Amino acid sequence: MKDIRVLAIDIGASSGRGIIGQYDGEKLKYREIHRFLNEPVMINNVFQWDVLRLFHEIKIALRKCALSDDKVIKGIGIDTWGVDYGLLDKRGNLISNPVHYRDARTNNITDYVFSKVPYDELYSITGIQSLNFNTVYQLAVELRDAPDRLALADKLLFMPDLLNYFLTGQKKTEYTIASTGALLNAHNRTYDYALLEKLGIPSHLFTELITPGNILGNLTPDLIDEIGSLDAKVVNIASHDTASAVLAVPTKTEDFVYLSSGTWSLLGTELDEPAINEKTARYSFTNEGGAGRTIRLLRNIMGLWLIQESRRQWEREGESLSFSDLSDMATESSPLVSIVDPDDSRFAAPGNLPRRIADYCRETGQYVPQTKGEIVRCILDSLALKYRHTINMINEIRGKKATHLHIVGGGVQNKLLCCLAADACGIPVYAGPIEATAIGNILVQLMALGEISSISQGREIVRNSFELDCYEPAGDATWDEAYERFQKLLG
Repeated sequence: MKDIRVLAIDIGASSGRGIIGQYDGEKLKYREIHRFLNEPVMINNVFQWDVLRLFHEIKIALRKCALSDDKVIKGIGIDTWGVDYGLLDKRGNLISNPVHYRDARTNNITDYVFSKVPYDELYSITGIQSLNFNTVYQLAVELRDAPDRLALADKLLFMPDLLNYFLTGQKKTEYTIASTGALLNAHNRTYDYALLEKLGIPSHLFTELITPGNILGNLTPDLIDEIGSLDAKVVNIASHDTASAVLAVPTKTEDFVYLSSGTWSLLGTELDEPAINEKTARYSFTNEGGAGRTIRLLRNIMGLWLIQESRRQWEREGESLSFSDLSDMATESSPLVSIVDPDDSRFAAPGNLPRRIADYCRETGQYVPQTKGEIVRCILDSLALKYRHTINMINEIRGKKATHLHIVGGGVQNKLLCCLAADACGIPVYAGPIEATAIGNILVQLMALGEISSISQGREIVRNSFELDCYEPAGDATWDEAYERFQKLLG
C-alpha cells in the first residue's frame, strides 16, 4: 500500500497550519503538525502582515517534518488569502512588510482609478468584483501616495509566491493568486499590459505566471542547513485559499454551487470560461482563476469575520467566550428579529462590531440587539439571507436553479449557520470537508507528483475519504417575510 506524504501550509487571515496529507492510493487523510497565529501589526498607522514571523512558523513546520517520520514528505505547498503582496528590491530583499488588505489606505482610491480606467472597462478586462483592496487599487495608492517606495521595487510577489521565494529563491507568480488582483485579462489568463500602462503600473514588477500543478523547485541549501534534511519539492498549488477550497468540493457533477465559509464567505459556481456581462457587473460577481484553467464565478461576502471581530471586542472588554459558547447563545435567541447587510462598509474594518451592528439596527428602525446571543443571531440570520440573495443571482445568471449547496471550510463547524443556510435558501446543504483548503492544496501536490490524474479524480477521493453532513430545509415561511425585509435593506 502506498504512503505518499506531502506538507500543506495553509495560512488564513488569523491563523496558519502545517498539515500532513497522506494518500494510500485510494483514500486521503490528514493531520495537523503545527498551528500558529497570524497576527497583523499596526506600525506608524499602517496595518501590516508580519511576514517574517509567518516564514519562521513555516520553518518550524519543516523542522518538525525533518525530525520525524514525516521526513519522507515529497511535496510542500503554500496557500494564503488573495490580493496582498510584498515588494522586492533589485537585490531580492523585501522592502517592507506587506500591507494588510484591511488597511485604510485604499478607502477612497476607486474614483482615482476610475478617472484613468472607467469601472466598466476595468471589469470588462479583468472580470473582478470592485473591492477597494484589490491589488490594482493598492498599487494605485502606492503610485499616488508613495511613489518613492514603488520606485525601489524590482519585483512584486503575492503572499504565497513571496513565501515560496523565501523557500526556494525562485521568483514566480501562481495564476490563481494573481487572478484576485484585477491585473489579469480574464479571457487570456495573463497580465493585461495595456491596462497596466494606462494605470502607470510598471510592468517589470511582474514575474512569470505559473499554472497550478507545477514543481517550483528545491529548498535552498541554507534552509536545509537550518531545518534539517528534506528532499521535498516545493509545488505551485492553487495558492489562493479559495481556489484550493473549491478543488475539495466533493461534487459528483460539473454543475454545482459552493460556499467556502470562513473569515470570508465566498459563494459561487465553477465555469470553463469567464462570465463577464452587464448582469455579472451589476451584481458584482468576480471571475477568479481556478486549477485546470477553470473560472470561479463568485461573490465575496463578509463572513464569519463579523463574529470573529465581535468576539475580539468582547475579549477586549474582559470576557472570553468560545465560538461554541456564542453559537449556543445565538441558538437560544429569537430568530429573524434584527437583520443587517453583512457587506455594509461599516463592518469591514477592525473595531467594535457589536456597537456598529446595534447602530445599523437603530438607524434602520429595527429592534436593537441587547445581548451577545442576539448580536450573533443577527449576524447568522443575515448571512443566511445574503446566501439566498446571492444564490438567486447565480440562478438568474446561469438561467437555472441550484438544487443544493455545498459548504466547505471552517464555517462547516458552525452547525447553526449550515442549518440556517438550508432554511433560508430552501435547498439541501451538504457540509464538509472542514479542512477543504488544505485538502485542495494536497490534491494539487498529488497531481504534480503524478499520483492522481485529474481534478475529478481528486474530488472522488474526497468523497471516499470524508463524511458529509446534510441539512434539509425546514420549509419555514417566516424566511420569505424576512427576505422581503432584507431586500429592502439592500435598497
